[in-house]
Amino acid sequence: MLGADDPATMSPVEVRRYGAAAPGAPKVLFLHGLAGNDTMWQRAGDVLAGRQELWFAQLPWRGQGLAGWGHDPDLGRWVEQALLAVPGGPDAVVAHSMSSNVLLELLDREQRAGRDPFALHGIRALVLTAPFYRGRHDAFDWPAISYYLNDFHLILREGIHAQSRGRIAPETEVAMAERVREWIGPAGWIRFFDLYLRTPDLRTDRITAPCLVLAGAADFAAPPDNATAIAAALPDARLRILTGSGHFPMVDETELFGAELQTFFDAVLEPRETLTTGSRPAGPVRTET
Repeated sequence: MLGADDPATMSPVEVRRYGAAAPGAPKVLFLHGLAGNDTMWQRAGDVLAGRQELWFAQLPWRGQGLAGWGHDPDLGRWVEQALLAVPGGPDAVVAHSMSSNVLLELLDREQRAGRDPFALHGIRALVLTAPFYRGRHDAFDWPAISYYLNDFHLILREGIHAQSRGRIAPETEVAMAERVREWIGPAGWIRFFDLYLRTPDLRTDRITAPCLVLAGAADFAAPPDNATAIAAALPDARLRILTGSGHFPMVDETELFGAELQTFFDAVLEPRETLTTGSRPAGPVRTET
């Protein structure tokens, strides 16, 4: 959960290529969740590498990332910058947790403005991992607010535990989670919960690209009924509940998670001709081979 970036030199958004792929392979962009970072995808990336061209984003809300990001009311612009940083645009986007919600809001906003975000960015498929979603405003009540506010550190601790695979002592996990909570701050928490509160307003009927919705059966942050609800609300969605996972299935069940993504990509993505960036603007890009 804790990033290694130097705050003095970091860019708000960075995108790096991970591994090698054959020419014309579909491009897949991965977006980490709140207080995560791009390294959370590496194990799954090793499963998927070669058959897809993988791109990992670092977003302002990464662990120890951009100071003050929570005061920005438009988080979608940062995800858009990540989309533009992939040469030729990504064929598929895999988003985790809060970033699933930021991505959905960006797509929804573009369509309300009369633009086709899928054609604009070349997106042909979506993977929503552990998304937060409720289809009705009356599904939110005061106990829900209390739960996500008072137990927020437990969600952060699960991420630390998952990434360390239990190698960190419990008391250290607690201290680290509390430190991450302080970094996120009240403004960051409000950004997260505000996104959640607005999910009933999403025009999910307009998100017509094939979508895979993945959730962990033991997820206490975004319970699997959230995934079930959004999969039912999307026109073309496949739902997979991983029985051995919590909020971080890409870490909890890496091989199964990767296999589910590969099966989905094989079904909905065809190889494409190699594209160039052309006149599209691009954000900071790093390449890792």
